[in-house]
Amino acid sequence: MKQRALTLLHGLFLLAVALVIVFPFYWMIASSLKPESLIFRLPPAWRFAPDLAGYAKAITQNDMLRALANSVIVTVGAVALGLAVGAPAAYALARYEFRGRAQIQFWYVTNWMLIPVVVLIPFYLLAADLQLINNPVVLILIYQTFVVPLVVWLLVDQFRAVPVALEEAALLDGMSRFGIFLRITLPLTLPGITVAAILAGIFAWNDLLYAFILTPSNDARTAPVVMMGFLGGYIIPWQTVMSCAVMICAPVVVGGIAIHKYIARGLTLGAVK
Repeated sequence: MKQRALTLLHGLFLLAVALVIVFPFYWMIASSLKPESLIFRLPPAWRFAPDLAGYAKAITQNDMLRALANSVIVTVGAVALGLAVGAPAAYALARYEFRGRAQIQFWYVTNWMLIPVVVLIPFYLLAADLQLINNPVVLILIYQTFVVPLVVWLLVDQFRAVPVALEEAALLDGMSRFGIFLRITLPLTLPGITVAAILAGIFAWNDLLYAFILTPSNDARTAPVVMMGFLGGYIIPWQTVMSCAVMICAPVVVGGIAIHKYIARGLTLGAVK
């Protein structure tokens, strides 16, 4: 009887936690479908006729679809470049002994303490000199300031978890170091690489400050910048804002659900030696 009561309490607790997590997503989706007059109504209107006017306004007036495409291009480019640079750096830190290794690894970690506003003006002046303003390339490059440190930080322990004996056996068979890294180490750490790519992609996808300053034109704006554009003025179209929020969150949520197994495995790989 006591065990049943504990199981019931545990289930109720998990249900309460799930409701707390899911409710903001429900409220965001519901607000995107409610007429403006019902969004802030008290008591809340739980039953209503869905209205897609917010989505239509976001797509037609501010070209949200183009902004989402720009966000996809920037995010994919930033993550791909970050993995291409960060994965070999993490492998070197995990496998080679050299002077200053600990300091270099600590330097990567401390890059997360960098406040974007501090380097925003130098980056803007450099981008202006290189004529990269309103070019997605400038965002792909500047996002490496947080993508590469994140990739290195997450993958060092992943590479250390790969048995050295496997690589030594491959060396005896005549395989080069690069071949070992490419054909043995990377496939064995694929879940960890997936986690690094997802987390880096989320940060790049959600960035607002760099995108707002470096891509001000309508053709180059990313999705968060477009959504922020609806927040100006005396009257805020909350239905449209919530519609934009749904379109921005949907790819991240759906992608996370689709590859959740890789996330769970990648977060635990390398935790137990």
